[in-house]
Amino acid sequence: MKRTISAMVGKGSVNHNSRKFKAENVDGERSHLNIDYCNEPIKKVYHELFDDSLKRYNDKQIRADRRIENYYEKIRNSKQEKLFHELILQIGDKENMSAESENGQLARQILDEYFRGFQERNPNLKVFSAHLHMDEATPHLHIDFVPFTTGSKRGLDTRVSLKQALAAQGFKGGTRGDTEWSQWVQAEKEQLATVMERYGIMWEHKGTHEKHLSVLDYKKQVREKEVKLLDDKLAEKKDEFEAYRNRIQNYDNGTQVIEELKQKLDTDAEYQLPEPPALMSAKSYKMKFVEPLIRKLKEVISEVFYRYYQALDAYHRLNITNANLYRENEKLTKINDKLAYENENLRAENRDYKLLRKVFGNKQIDDLLERARSEKRSKQREKRSKNKDFER
Repeated sequence: MKRTISAMVGKGSVNHNSRKFKAENVDGERSHLNIDYCNEPIKKVYHELFDDSLKRYNDKQIRADRRIENYYEKIRNSKQEKLFHELILQIGDKENMSAESENGQLARQILDEYFRGFQERNPNLKVFSAHLHMDEATPHLHIDFVPFTTGSKRGLDTRVSLKQALAAQGFKGGTRGDTEWSQWVQAEKEQLATVMERYGIMWEHKGTHEKHLSVLDYKKQVREKEVKLLDDKLAEKKDEFEAYRNRIQNYDNGTQVIEELKQKLDTDAEYQLPEPPALMSAKSYKMKFVEPLIRKLKEVISEVFYRYYQALDAYHRLNITNANLYRENEKLTKINDKLAYENENLRAENRDYKLLRKVFGNKQIDDLLERARSEKRSKQREKRSKNKDFER
């Protein structure tokens, strides 16, 4: 079975998606078959995502006119960014995947499985509204999300940005027709196609010159994203490691501070006993000079011991943290090297795959792939049949 995949930019009608109101094309008797994954108020999501960043930004502003009172309203009135974006995904059409047919139920299963991993795949796209509709002609999925980026040096350090959110997930964009958005949508369609394959449905590219991304292409994209995320995490851990090392170095320099204190006790007048004035009794000398000096020395010694044990405790804790970070860095480096190696192998395999298509032609390769997939599905059916016979 072959089916097309449609990916469309939605209008963002959250009330329609959640069925707070129903359009004429909605069959209310089938609305109970819909799946409502989430439907959070978008203003609440904005508070959760941006309030801390907004406070940090406003605290830095000297001029009152540069402060932002309401970030939601600022973006709502912005000409550069949208409050949120919506992606709509559909398998096939009403002729071959009607919501009332068995194929429609199959589409429901596939779209549901696809969505379960969406947020994990897209950590920079905060999903606040998602609904799978079975009460219209064809099953389809609405996903509404707020794209955000962190660590920004311009404006809020965490702010709305579709371009930067997708770039953080490995989609860099290229030509005018090869934007971050188009690359991301293509990757999501590939993800959906992978789920479809598990249910015996192949992705049909109909009415377009766009070729299938091979499984190798898809794996390469996934690996590149994993390598990028690990590189970022590794850099973060290295910075953290360096900060702890600098702090430990400061504690190591404490011996010099002790030496300076010792020198001060030996030479500063306030820590020396003066010669007894003429005609002053021993009792008066003790009360006026000796006892105040002893109290002062006791305070110094108490402070030194307090700071010493405090520093010693922190030193040991930092050394343990330092060792843990070092081991984690080593582990991340090994994983990164392994993924980079796998990625290079995938590139080589992909070059070979493209060479085969060039030499033998797309049709012959597609026929061979379809035959191989058919044999695989046939074997899987035989295996399931044998397992059922065994259970009986």
